[in-house]
Amino acid sequence: MDKSNRRAANAATLQQELRWLSDVIQTRLDMQLRHERRSPIEDVFEIAPPELDSEDSMYASFVAHYEMGFGERLTALLALAPHVQPQLLDLFFQTNERLNRGYTEWGGVQGKMHGGFLPTGETALFLIAGEDLDSRFEHQRLFDADHFFARHNILKLEPAPSGEPILSGRLVMADEIIDFLTTGEFRKPDYSRDFPAKLISTEMEWDDLVLAPTTLEQIQELEAWIRHERVLMEDWGLARRLRPGYRCLFYGPPGTGKTTTASVIGKRVGRDVYRIALSAVVSKYIGETEKNLERIFGRAENMNCILFFDEADALFGKRTSISDAHDRYANQEVSYLLQRIEDFPGVVILASNYTTNIDEAFMRRFQAVVHFPMPDPAERKRLWTASFSKQSVLDSTLRLDDLAQKYELSGGAIINVVRYASLMALDADTNVIRSADLVGGIRRELQKDGKTL
Repeated sequence: MDKSNRRAANAATLQQELRWLSDVIQTRLDMQLRHERRSPIEDVFEIAPPELDSEDSMYASFVAHYEMGFGERLTALLALAPHVQPQLLDLFFQTNERLNRGYTEWGGVQGKMHGGFLPTGETALFLIAGEDLDSRFEHQRLFDADHFFARHNILKLEPAPSGEPILSGRLVMADEIIDFLTTGEFRKPDYSRDFPAKLISTEMEWDDLVLAPTTLEQIQELEAWIRHERVLMEDWGLARRLRPGYRCLFYGPPGTGKTTTASVIGKRVGRDVYRIALSAVVSKYIGETEKNLERIFGRAENMNCILFFDEADALFGKRTSISDAHDRYANQEVSYLLQRIEDFPGVVILASNYTTNIDEAFMRRFQAVVHFPMPDPAERKRLWTASFSKQSVLDSTLRLDDLAQKYELSGGAIINVVRYASLMALDADTNVIRSADLVGGIRRELQKDGKTL
């Protein structure tokens, strides 16, 4: 089904669902306010939701997949309503004439820019249970951590201010679920404060990777997991014994291909790769690092993507001995990440320059630890050969074998040298790559590491 048909199918299904939600709201309010025109219905559960079995839409598939009951379906629709038909909730703006304000039991808040009614957990339980405490207590499970709403990051309650009822938190549906239930496709998030991760890609293919044979073998194992995880876990029944997801550490000197390899893997298996620079996520303010990381993990739950944590040394270093409050909170951040990475059902790749900087507790949780060593002379020769433009010509005095043997450079450093020498050639109005320019570029790269020719 193409995009326009998916969108039209979702719209048709949601029209039915929203009419049902409107009927439930009107009936519950009539029952609460005891209007003379009160419906003969004694319980909102008598208002049957639309039959969606034959509906060919993403929304219908969503409801069927989770085998959603009355309360779950109503709560999900209530969370979605402000995004698709906000005026439907305007009924909740009625004033309690006795108190000259809104009705406490209806819950709800008003946004900073949104002029409509934003439902809270209290709103959902009011619609489902009314004044029936037993039903209310039963349906509070909708917001438990082990409910599929939370486990699959579909919707949640925003944390209420300290000391206030938990159910006063706003009912929030994940952005990607809103996209899926409306347009029928997931929108790729942009880098922002709420999602501090950047989508990365590459023009390179598998054959372009110049890696040690043992490194390539381990990369193939990771690919095999991504391709066969569902069969392994479901058809082979190993879900009872194996944790979902795959956790992998890439380690090695800068420029040895860790980021490029992650991008190539994503390209080969058809998954987006999001790069998170941990140095930009870690905050000096207590609790902020956890919040930043939770935004990433929470958003990524439904994206079927690969999370690539670069500069892992910024956070995943060895936990310190506790000598002051900051040490204690730093250790809490590490512990939080240990648990969150282990709970994440997707693929997480961490990149570090040195394994000695990684806490042993993390090392035990990796399915694979992949070493990206400095390339040997033969690999450096391949890198030099593949890096030059086909529009350029090498100086007749250049011997790539000699360069590969003499200078221990990473793939990233070789690319930098080629870029420098190519620019110098263009600046001299020629396409000839000169030996002096290559040596100059090599000198610049070595100086970065405090070395000399």
